[in-house]
Amino acid sequence: MALYLTEEDVNELLTMDAAVDVLEKAFLAQAEGKAGNAARVRLHLGTGDSNTMSAVAPTLGVMGLKTYGVVPGYPTRMYVVISSTHTGELLALLEASRMGEIRTGAASGVATKYMARQDASSVGVLGSGAYAPDQLLAVCAVRDIGSVKVFSRTPERRERFAADMSAKLGIDVSAVESAEACVRDVDVLITITNSPTAVFSGEWLSPGTHINAAGAMRPTRRELDDEAVRRANVIVTDDVDQAKHECGDLIYPIEGRLLEWEQVHNLWEVVAGTKPGRNADSDITLFESQGMALEDIAACIRVYELATQKGVGQELKIRAPAAAR
Repeated sequence: MALYLTEEDVNELLTMDAAVDVLEKAFLAQAEGKAGNAARVRLHLGTGDSNTMSAVAPTLGVMGLKTYGVVPGYPTRMYVVISSTHTGELLALLEASRMGEIRTGAASGVATKYMARQDASSVGVLGSGAYAPDQLLAVCAVRDIGSVKVFSRTPERRERFAADMSAKLGIDVSAVESAEACVRDVDVLITITNSPTAVFSGEWLSPGTHINAAGAMRPTRRELDDEAVRRANVIVTDDVDQAKHECGDLIYPIEGRLLEWEQVHNLWEVVAGTKPGRNADSDITLFESQGMALEDIAACIRVYELATQKGVGQELKIRAPAAAR
């Protein structure tokens, strides 16, 4: 039975703990050569673009793709189609904007689990938009966080974020007056903005900080300056091939010969233990998140499984194919 699952269905079914768990399984499958990911393809429309990305994960029983169009002045609507790797049949069509927020957070959660210091207890958040809450929720799902600072350009938004997340997490989340105040003396730093230029100085980073940089997923965006990249002892991304086309945080330093792509590793290598997440407590570690289709289909198969268990979703009437002759 194929299902149509709405944003409300996804929000009801997919918890952060479940998303972190299934993404970790997907990265392990990728490490074992049992999952494959195709980098995002952007076709330009003149004023926007059409985006498509696909992946397969036979050990999770799923293959599929995500598609979405970006048209200035209109909301972006994302959709994921997943099918069974056992039978080829369509399993579900999902409205996927909310899923994207959760799985983007979950990828940072997996990175934090393997790259942040075990005793990490404080977080700084640069950005307070739609994707920021799940970034923080994911870090709190894998580390015992006691305090959080947030900074964004609009005082009202950062104050609202602080109040909402304090209530949700039951810990101290405070809005601060500058990016420097947010970055200094934190164990985990989250950057989740759409800035075209660096949002903090690498000189402000304390030894031992882990950075989840989730906003620079186009070559025209940049959240980290050269000094932050230079100071990073370990640099990881969810997909190096995709980062070569999308990650402004790394493209510019590499073009400036500050870094080489051979120094950047895939998250699946860290999860599998073939590359270190950090070498010492004093290391500064960096996870650059562009988002990839393997994360999408892994999160969506978990949503589909929960939906079938709980009887959620609308059944799609799909005509069975004619028998082969």
